[in-house]
Amino acid sequence: MTSLPLPVGAVRRRIAIFLSIAAAAILLACGSEEDEARRETSGDEVLALGASVFATNCATCHGERGEGQPNWQSRKADGVLPAPPHDSTGHTWHHPDSVLIEIITVGGQAAYGGPGIMSGMPAFGEELSSDEIAAVLAYIKSLWGDDERAYQRALR
Repeated sequence: MTSLPLPVGAVRRRIAIFLSIAAAAILLACGSEEDEARRETSGDEVLALGASVFATNCATCHGERGEGQPNWQSRKADGVLPAPPHDSTGHTWHHPDSVLIEIITVGGQAAYGGPGIMSGMPAFGEELSSDEIAAVLAYIKSLWGDDERAYQRALR
């Protein structure tokens, strides 16, 4: 069966429709950095859940406001580093989400332990749901400044 060629006008219309759909999809997929930062740290319900999870599971070591333990960059007598701050003064924002989720899920020792590296960070993968882990990460990001969020976002 042979098909007849389409008239030039019909071909142009189909190309225009395709290009319009493609452009719209690209524009929807690409938001500004400010839009992405708002999505990461917005949502009152997500932040409230994250704050609650943080208060219950993280604040004992990392401080009520994410300030960390004193001298967090110096090993204790047992070789374990104190809990770092999760605000802008710490280094949490130096890691991509995948690393932070791994540390929360399997614990610091399992994620990064080895010769000379001792982590006191426990695993929470059995205690927290993936939604709770995402929420606590969103809450932690809300403790950072704009520069730290932009830096961390670029790591993906």
